[in-house]
Amino acid sequence: MRMMLRLQVPAEAGSQAMRAGRIGPLMQDLMKRVQPEAAYFHEQNGMRGASIVFDLESPALMPAIAEPLYQELGATVEFLPVMNMEDMQQALAEVQPDS
Repeated sequence: MRMMLRLQVPAEAGSQAMRAGRIGPLMQDLMKRVQPEAAYFHEQNGMRGASIVFDLESPALMPAIAEPLYQELGATVEFLPVMNMEDMQQALAEVQPDS
């Protein structure tokens, strides 16, 4: 299932990880694990943020993906099911009455 992982890293924890040289390797490990379709890094509510779209093979993988972000960065992590336009068109075809 296509998912968007949104993460938010508190400024101080992110700065400590940056100074210690941990944030780069942590993000590289995350990218290797999820093989993203797209990854964006941005400010979010005054904190470091990221939005990463990837295919989640099983919900059982969610803890393994999120735990390093919790432990290393004190991050807030959300998993959101998302659709691209092709998915949306399929969904609309399923719910719209035949004309």
